[in-house]
Amino acid sequence: MAAAKSIAVVISSTRPQRINPFVAGYVASVINSIPQTTAKVELLDLATLNLPLFNEPLVPGEVPADDPTPHYHYEYTRAWSSLVRKYDGFIFVTPQYNWSIPASLKNALDYVFHEWNGKPAAIVTYGFRGGVKAEPHLREILTGLRMVTVELTVALKIVKGEPGEREKQMEETWKKDGADEKIKTLFDSLLSHFEAKN
Repeated sequence: MAAAKSIAVVISSTRPQRINPFVAGYVASVINSIPQTTAKVELLDLATLNLPLFNEPLVPGEVPADDPTPHYHYEYTRAWSSLVRKYDGFIFVTPQYNWSIPASLKNALDYVFHEWNGKPAAIVTYGFRGGVKAEPHLREILTGLRMVTVELTVALKIVKGEPGEREKQMEETWKKDGADEKIKTLFDSLLSHFEAKN
């Protein structure tokens, strides 16, 4: 039997007061509720990386493609490269910042290149209107990194409110809007890219 694929659900925002971990956690929990043995899903929080603004001397696309990790100048880049290489696919859960994606996500994507190539990627956006303006920007970036993007997307609406009550209200709204089924369908589409390779 083939080894289970390793999928990262990426927490894209890094600001201290953020709802991103909750939203990404919800996405991961829905996926993990699916009875399946073909993929292992875990959260990847960009805030834990502490990557400075991109400052590698070499352009990432110019390092050797077969083993890029040791060719980066900084240890934090080598660590990030190794982490990206660990995963077979990605689900990016991102807010909309000024009609685009957070700088933290763009910066993390820019640090490496070959490590992303050929891997499937799905997009989940969120915001008071679903964060839909972020999706086309992120899709273009991922395509530029030669990732295989899932055509389907999921947009989750968030609300304001007191901690605890806010999360409860969002969960209720998402379930009412059929978000769970949309997330499951998105995940199935991501897995289908692996099946197409076999």
